[in-house]
Amino acid sequence: MGRDGTFTRAALVLNGAVLFPGVVTVVPVDTIQAREAVETAKLKRETLVVLPHHDDVETERPALPTIAVEAAVLRLLRLPDGTLNALVQGRRRVEATDYTQDEPYLRVKAHPVGEGQMLTQETRAMMQAVINLYRRVTELNDTIPEDVIIHVLNTDDPGVLSDVITSTLSIKFEERVRVLEALDADKRLHHVAILLGQELSMLELKDEIASQIQKEMDREQREVYLREQMRVIQTELGEADIFQQELNEVREQIVQAALPAEVSDKATKEFSRLSLMSPLAPEVGMIHTYIDWLTSVPWTTASEDLLDLAHAHQVLEEDHYGLPKVKDRILEYIAVRKLAGDKRNTPILCFVGPPGVGKTSLGKSIARALGRQFVRVSLGGVRDEAEIRGHRRTYIGALPGRIIQTMRRAGTINPVFMLDEIDKLGADFRGDPAAALLEVLDPEQNNTFFDHYLDVPYDLSKVMFITTANDLDPLPPALLDRLEVIEFGGYTEEEKVAIARLFLLPRQLEFHGLDKSALKFSADALLSIIREYTYEAGVRNLEREIANVCRKVARLTAEGKRHPRVVHTEHVHRYLGPSQFDELRANEQDEIGVVTGLAWTPFGGDILIIEASVLPGKGGLTLTGSLGDVMQESAQAALSYMRARAEDLGVPHDDFDAFDIHIHIPEGAVPKEGPSAGIALATAMISAFTERKARSNFAMTGEITLRGKVIPVGGIKEKVLAARRARIKNVILPKQNEKDLVDIPKTVLADLNIVFVNDMQEVIDTMLLEGPEPGARKLDQIRQEKERTQAEAEGANEN
Repeated sequence: MGRDGTFTRAALVLNGAVLFPGVVTVVPVDTIQAREAVETAKLKRETLVVLPHHDDVETERPALPTIAVEAAVLRLLRLPDGTLNALVQGRRRVEATDYTQDEPYLRVKAHPVGEGQMLTQETRAMMQAVINLYRRVTELNDTIPEDVIIHVLNTDDPGVLSDVITSTLSIKFEERVRVLEALDADKRLHHVAILLGQELSMLELKDEIASQIQKEMDREQREVYLREQMRVIQTELGEADIFQQELNEVREQIVQAALPAEVSDKATKEFSRLSLMSPLAPEVGMIHTYIDWLTSVPWTTASEDLLDLAHAHQVLEEDHYGLPKVKDRILEYIAVRKLAGDKRNTPILCFVGPPGVGKTSLGKSIARALGRQFVRVSLGGVRDEAEIRGHRRTYIGALPGRIIQTMRRAGTINPVFMLDEIDKLGADFRGDPAAALLEVLDPEQNNTFFDHYLDVPYDLSKVMFITTANDLDPLPPALLDRLEVIEFGGYTEEEKVAIARLFLLPRQLEFHGLDKSALKFSADALLSIIREYTYEAGVRNLEREIANVCRKVARLTAEGKRHPRVVHTEHVHRYLGPSQFDELRANEQDEIGVVTGLAWTPFGGDILIIEASVLPGKGGLTLTGSLGDVMQESAQAALSYMRARAEDLGVPHDDFDAFDIHIHIPEGAVPKEGPSAGIALATAMISAFTERKARSNFAMTGEITLRGKVIPVGGIKEKVLAARRARIKNVILPKQNEKDLVDIPKTVLADLNIVFVNDMQEVIDTMLLEGPEPGARKLDQIRQEKERTQAEAEGANEN
């Protein structure tokens, strides 16, 4: 040993652990170097230098210098499996400064380090606080040996107190090293106090959690005990066990349901799980609900079809006026079912038309005609795919989708199932419901529809699905391909009057408690309501206004006052107030640059007043009135056509550089889109530039090409009805749309003069009156005045 106390000893690397002075512990001897070091120290009766080392760092020689502990080897412990442990006692802190040997074991050069220590009053107070904290920790931690506790309580050395307490705490390796390297006893004691506080907080939390768990277990055990007592008492009294009684009911429910083999196996398997569970298990309710759904959904129960064509025809005529194409399609379906049975797949019908034309109510009539159950699901606003396919049973509160829920409500496997407002489906991060409907509405695969909740295939092939929509544009092409589309057109005024007399009036009179013979509506009154208070393709608002009149009469009757027996036009104005819609909405006189176009909307046809005005400018085109991209492109095509035909139309080319044209369609807050206003836009422009008046008693629709060809458009029936509703007698249509007049009632066509055109020149010849003489146009005068002014200005600049 040197003068400064330096000595050389065998070194033992302690991985992931720290030995403290004054602590006796067992350390593993798990390497050849460690075995050689321990056995040599024991043989020579020398001490060891125990080096702390983090076991995450792979090295056999920890970095030096480091604070270590000189320890004595008390005993070697050889275990039966051949491993060797050593019982060692820490003596004092040393600083290892250098390695002097690597083989066959490590030897290090070290020297003792002094530990600053002065037993002051403050130190005694800190020791007492640490002892008190440690006493509370030992109360919550049963793993600390009793002799260690006694040793701590009786020590007067703050350094030893800190070391012994740290060796018993469950703290990280880094914290242990920090305590070992703290040479000042007061600082070490302060740090140990912080560690004790953290340990106490964790132990108190664990104790609280354990106490709560114990209380919950005691409560559950108490419930089990009480239930067992209840079972014994019920057995003594001859009463059945409630849970066993429920199991018997579930078993009987499965047997009586007459489920298909695959479904029966699934239900039996779930019942076996249920019967093995404790009544208090949380899954009991979930499995019980699942079996309820499996057994309550119809699997084989079917209603017998009424394949009587005469009866079906009578029912359809009783419930609805008109709609010949739809009624013929239903009678054809019944006839095919009567002759071919189930050989052909059930069609998927899609009723498309404006609101209020009877799409939903016709579904009820179809069900009554076939003798089937009628069920309806509204798909408006549905954005979650699980609404169609159901939720998986892993989710809390999972349920089948709307398809299976509605089939359970129907109670049969062949109801008339109406999917209302299919065009109002949405899509978001939860999936696309329209995509989920592809399987439901495909006759080739809906016989194995898979609901996520049921988890077994379900047969929907016998269901007659009917979908309704106002517009087909939002539907995905794949879904639309599966549907047989049947279009519902708007009603004519004559049809609305007939519907009001046959259906709406009797129903509203009954709803308002009025005698059918005591109140009648004249034809003029009904026409007044139709023309002045409603503007729709269907009859929903018409029925609403009739109900409004009936309420007024019902109040007069209830108050005992006089009321009209026959409602005339003057009564309608008195009860309903001022007219909501002008009877004539079209132009009343021939004007330059003003024409009437026809438009289709999801709510029926409508007319468009198109205005064109030519202004001094630089050849710009301004479009206003909330026009969509396609309609703006139609205006551009119409302008290009006019410029290409400028010489034939008598319009100087200079006009297109000297004037701007502004096109406006009133009701600017209403978005307008589509190409069918092409010929109307072109007519308005040509009228404005040629100053030829356009006929006000004409309405038109058709798409224009750059060559002036008029090509067909859609929605002809709705547009023609809109023209008639606006009291326009003459309608210009593309020649290729002549075939679409088949769907228009003959009474409507008798009131109209339909003009078919192939090109724009025919439209111009029909629509525009004679214009001013050549050179007499106002635009010519304006252009000449502008040119004269510019010439004078240039001359002045030259002078």
